[in-house]
Amino acid sequence: MAFPSSEELQTLITPVASQYNMDVERIKITKAGKKSVVAIALDSDSRPTLDELEEVSNEISALFDEHEERGELNFGAGYSLEVTTPGIDHPLTLPRHWRRNRGRLVTLTDDNGNKTQWRIGALSDDEQEVALISHEPKGGKNLRVDSVRVSDSVRAVVEIEFSNPPATEAEIAEEPFEEAMKRREDNK
Repeated sequence: MAFPSSEELQTLITPVASQYNMDVERIKITKAGKKSVVAIALDSDSRPTLDELEEVSNEISALFDEHEERGELNFGAGYSLEVTTPGIDHPLTLPRHWRRNRGRLVTLTDDNGNKTQWRIGALSDDEQEVALISHEPKGGKNLRVDSVRVSDSVRAVVEIEFSNPPATEAEIAEEPFEEAMKRREDNK
């Protein structure tokens, strides 16, 4: 049997991750000499702790070993398993990514390479759009509220902040989507 693909491993480990209310965000396989590396990024609404990640890692490792003993998986000479969270540079592409980062600062890069920074607000009820809040121009006193479709081709990455967000931005970020959109209409 050939070395397993990311898709095969995804199918195998998703039930284990689901038991811990976690989602498999990424699987990266690096074939390297005697020992290959299987890196799995997991996330959840409540941010996994190191203890939880260790527990899931132990279960996944045991699962891989069982399947390898039965001849259903073949990691060659061996593998190292890394289980972690996606990290701050993981792009926001799904509704759950936006929901989990509500209130945080995000940089959006459009197809032309133009970048803008916004604070993430609420998702719409159908989870197709997300509210965005920004001071315009940068550092100005006027708040701008807008939205973006989750499926749009913009690249969105969370930014690290070293200070508390402006109170008005944080307040709007906590508002329901429809309420934030009323502010957008009021500011036109």
